[in-house]
Amino acid sequence: MVNVDLLPASGQSTTISVGDVVTEAGVTIPDVQISFFAFYDATSADPNYADFSEGPEPGLDVDQRPILLIEHALTGDGNLADWWFEMVGPHKPLDTTRYLILCSNVLGGCMGSTGPCSPHPDGKAWGSRFPGISIRDMVTAEKALIDALGISHIQAVIGASMGGARTLEWTLMFPDYVGAALPIAVSARASAWQIGLQSSQIRFIENDPHWHGGDYYETGHTPAEGMGQARRIAHLTYRGELEIDERFGVDPQRNENPYGAYRRADQRFAVESYLDRQAEKLKERFDAGSYVALTDALNRHDVGRGRGGMNAALAKSQVPTMIAGVDTDILYPWHQQEHLSRNLGDFIGLSQITSPTGHDGFLIEGRQMGLILQKFLLKAEHICQDVRE
Repeated sequence: MVNVDLLPASGQSTTISVGDVVTEAGVTIPDVQISFFAFYDATSADPNYADFSEGPEPGLDVDQRPILLIEHALTGDGNLADWWFEMVGPHKPLDTTRYLILCSNVLGGCMGSTGPCSPHPDGKAWGSRFPGISIRDMVTAEKALIDALGISHIQAVIGASMGGARTLEWTLMFPDYVGAALPIAVSARASAWQIGLQSSQIRFIENDPHWHGGDYYETGHTPAEGMGQARRIAHLTYRGELEIDERFGVDPQRNENPYGAYRRADQRFAVESYLDRQAEKLKERFDAGSYVALTDALNRHDVGRGRGGMNAALAKSQVPTMIAGVDTDILYPWHQQEHLSRNLGDFIGLSQITSPTGHDGFLIEGRQMGLILQKFLLKAEHICQDVRE
């Protein structure tokens, strides 16, 4: 049962204090605030809607519905309907007439939950005083939110990329709370390749003259240039080489000439202009301190730490887990999802998204992702029925 009095209106967010959180490394973050969105709608008549044969009845009271916990990626947030709009809503794969769907803004982020830009107890921003956090610390904070809401069981946890890492940790940290899990486009631990890419992004931000060791919040400036450089690197790993080459090739940006006698920063290839725009968009909406904290958390991702190694940890998993990935993903290559499928203790399926778009395929390939979600949720419903019986 969920305490419905604490839920925001469907599609809206609210913030709850979950108390102190002690990090895996032993630092106490006092009075942590977690912001979250909730999605739930009354059943609506739709004569064109083909009901899939099994699953929860539409239109159940909110406090009676199965709960889905959705985990967002690095620069995402709890507004699931914004970044996964094809997946969530009435009669969509994440059907808001059947489920209560929760998505929280992650600890360390900048979208309402406690992070580097949040007020420290002394009234100033946490800044450099915000501790290094791990994926497990994020899940600890989410579990505190679930407890505050009075929830004792989650039918399924679903997440991709950094959200997939949190999904895996939910199955290992709190298996009694989770009916089934779907980690997407993620690995059991950060590889040296991923750490190298991610630490390079951190270095760009930390070397920006406006970084001030992470304490830039009262200076009137932000490390925007370093943030932009970090985003350029990251975005190339989120997309596929084939897609980028097909879209841009070696074309110059319109009205610019990168083939001139001397190189000039304002004479770009089309792909450079594209990456510049991605950098500008992120600088406008995301905090550099959070970007560093969350990227560092991804570097620390390792389900095997303190559990006898990653294969031993996966083998002990008690939660039925389905895996999905993208065939052209260079950030979390397909072989990493295959590794999960071979070693999980309760493995229930492996699905591949075929796409030229790389890691972001889980966001872009709506039809394929929707079919995977529907298949997974039917499996989760069967599992929960078996447990109830």
